[in-house]
Amino acid sequence: MKARKKPIPDHRNEEQERTFWEAADSTDYVDWTKAQRVAFPDLKPTLKTISIRLPEMMIADLKTLANKRDVPYQSLLKMFLAERLATELETLSVKKAG
Repeated sequence: MKARKKPIPDHRNEEQERTFWEAADSTDYVDWTKAQRVAFPDLKPTLKTISIRLPEMMIADLKTLANKRDVPYQSLLKMFLAERLATELETLSVKKAG
């Protein structure tokens, strides 16, 4: 006889749910043997508009690089930020583990 799974608690917001799943073992709550692969083709990340002050020369350099790559400069800036964040987070996790 299979053990009953724990009920998934209600969460007030996405941050609370994220914190819960970071600490919880999903196998206690979900029977993964019944899982099915699903595609979300129209899913877009939640965006938040921010203001940031950058030196004009930095913006000019960013626009030059973006033009050479044939992408909008704001998209290139997001790519650069994403790459650096991934590197920093990886470095941080290695330091915590070691």
